[in-house]
Amino acid sequence: MKSIPELQELLDKGIAGLDFGHEPRNLYEPISYIMSLGGKRMRPLLTLLGYQLGKGDCERIVRPALAVEVFHNFTLMHDDIMDEAPLRRGEPTVHEKWNNTVAILSGDTMLVKAYDLLLELDPVLLPEALRLFNQCAVEVCEGQQIDMNFESEERVSVEEYIGMIRLKTAVLLGFSLEYGALMAGMPVEVRKQLYEVGVKMGIGFQLMDDLLDVYADQAKFGKQVGGDIISNKKTFLLIKAQELAVGDQKARLSNWLSMREFDPAEKVAAVTKIYDELGIKALTTQLMNQYFDESFTLLDSLAADAEGKSLLRGFAGQLMKREK
Repeated sequence: MKSIPELQELLDKGIAGLDFGHEPRNLYEPISYIMSLGGKRMRPLLTLLGYQLGKGDCERIVRPALAVEVFHNFTLMHDDIMDEAPLRRGEPTVHEKWNNTVAILSGDTMLVKAYDLLLELDPVLLPEALRLFNQCAVEVCEGQQIDMNFESEERVSVEEYIGMIRLKTAVLLGFSLEYGALMAGMPVEVRKQLYEVGVKMGIGFQLMDDLLDVYADQAKFGKQVGGDIISNKKTFLLIKAQELAVGDQKARLSNWLSMREFDPAEKVAAVTKIYDELGIKALTTQLMNQYFDESFTLLDSLAADAEGKSLLRGFAGQLMKREK
């Protein structure tokens, strides 16, 4: 059974070997650019880890596994346009480096290329893989639309927010694990349990991302720290702060949320101070750990290879300690 570094090396080689196309250059260069920015390669790694729970020859499924990485980067390219994000993994986003039109077309092409990689699957497994992938892809779009809808809503509940991140972020992690298990020929009930492991892990991962957006070291984070505060993005931190703030805290928070012209650094510092007063960091960490713990409990009860489960748990543990 391959270790995490060995699996990552397989994925890096696989990505280096992908040929998306060449002309017109301004269609294909942005694809190579975003794929070269690195990242954790978490989703295809989960696919390989899911596969290793049933089989050991994961070299043969690297290219089909990369379908989830190409799809994920397609969503990032389009999300960055919608969020007007300046940075991705510490570098200019595609729409900043080129323009919105290029980013839209290049993203569309990436989605098609993801299907090309899926087509390299065993033909017997392809119909089920496509069904699961399409369901996941639609749910990711549903989650993004709900997230955009939140922008015009004055208040969002914690339950609504968790439902949104389940769709926007977590279902792709669940699919990635189940996809690997499908290619390994594992039983449906094991696959579905593994899907839930990934979903709970994904919710914990997104809560950590929310936390890092406010409290990360800018030099390590790779995105604009405080970007969610600047844009009034409804994350768990803001939702909980709106729920708990009273008196002067409530007035200060409402004032910053209603301001149209402000100094970004001043706003980030002021809202972070309110979060600190309300203990929002600890509350977010508590909920994040709850979802990771639920994921571990499900994983422990999974009828699968013990060494494979240990590897997957170790990888999730690394996610819990990340700084970027």
